[in-house]
Amino acid sequence: MLAEKIFGVAHLADQVVLWLLLILSILSIGMILERFFALRKVSSESQRVRAKIKLAIQSNSVEDIEDLAKDPDSLEGRAAGQAMKHLRATGSKGLEEIFNTFALTERPDLERYLNFLATLGSNAPYIGLFGTVLGIMKAFNDLATAPEAGQQTVMAGISMALVATAAGLFVAIPAVIAYNYYSKQVRGIFNSLESVKELCLAYAKKKGV
Repeated sequence: MLAEKIFGVAHLADQVVLWLLLILSILSIGMILERFFALRKVSSESQRVRAKIKLAIQSNSVEDIEDLAKDPDSLEGRAAGQAMKHLRATGSKGLEEIFNTFALTERPDLERYLNFLATLGSNAPYIGLFGTVLGIMKAFNDLATAPEAGQQTVMAGISMALVATAAGLFVAIPAVIAYNYYSKQVRGIFNSLESVKELCLAYAKKKGV
């Protein structure tokens, strides 16, 4: 009795899985595009800031942090601006915590949707495999209830069931690629922010504040 109910569910659930994967695919594409446009400008500004910091280190000119603090367009510039205000108000004490707090407040915006993409990339193949199993169960159950259907009916059912596995991979692969790419961008941004912090600390030591 229970097995019959399970087979009854399988007749509908394999199509439900395909629709679910389609919806997840649409959501994934939307999030990937949103992250692309959101991180493109931030990452570009970070690369520009890293070039400035590299030049400042090569020329041993930590005072360049003052110019960077006047740059509101970049994440690092805004952090440096807050750091310079802190230096003028209270000195270097607590300067590192200012940077850490700034990074903590910005991290959720930079990492938005990345956890979803990671979860989707990890689990979409299993969802597709689940749909394939249900489809194969349906194909063999159809053969059992209608023996005259023959081998071709089973093969057709199995081939349709394998579509779910392919769909799961189709959803997972772009999500994994996007997650890895955007995670690398976010790490680069925070590395740049860390270098600005170190330059600020060096500036504070040089000025004796």
